[in-house]
Amino acid sequence: MSNEQKVAIITGASQGIGAALVQAYRDRNYRVIATSRSIQESSDAGILSVAGDISKPETAERVIRQGLERFGRIDTLVNNAGVFTAKPFTEFTQEDYDLNMGVNVAGFFHVTQHAAREMLKQGSGHIVSITTSLVNQPIAGVPAALASITKGGLNSVTQALAIEFAKTGVRVNAVSPGIIKTPMHAPETHAALSTLHPVGRMGEIRDIVDAVLYLENAGFVTGEILHVDGGQNAGRW
Repeated sequence: MSNEQKVAIITGASQGIGAALVQAYRDRNYRVIATSRSIQESSDAGILSVAGDISKPETAERVIRQGLERFGRIDTLVNNAGVFTAKPFTEFTQEDYDLNMGVNVAGFFHVTQHAAREMLKQGSGHIVSITTSLVNQPIAGVPAALASITKGGLNSVTQALAIEFAKTGVRVNAVSPGIIKTPMHAPETHAALSTLHPVGRMGEIRDIVDAVLYLENAGFVTGEILHVDGGQNAGRW
């Protein structure tokens, strides 16, 4: 198989935004390495499914190794896998902390480090992380300190890596969503969650996919935190 066709890694790829990103990149003729704990084998020869816990370094190593064995290159990494735990700060448990730090931070660190090495070798690549606008604009009714610690860290490292890699051909960006209609949110919660956005509605999965694809094609954009949040980051309402 030719190595000229570009290859994207999507983490958290089994449902919601991740599954939509897999399809969107395939529609643009990328081959895709899709990974999550529960990912199923695909009948599409252009998709390599790698099951595993992204917080574990051995999963990240396997994703990159098997991807290179199958497709020969890595062009894009979308760090979509993430967890969100909302509760008062003093009620967080050690298990909450370990889960959020594991998936959101270690999950980013290990796979991004492996992917970046390959991108730097070939002199091109794009890394995108999915964060949250609660990092910049906390909401009184949504206590989420662990999101601020973990996803806020991803915003910071996005800009740090964008500068570190600026002259290498590797770009680093992030998409910062509001609350999106995914399987994470039961339909009966949608009305209440809609009120948490100035525009008065939740976001759609396609809104995040469109933002990632914009960044994919925006060759002069790096270090950007693109807010796709119905106005949440603009301020109070």
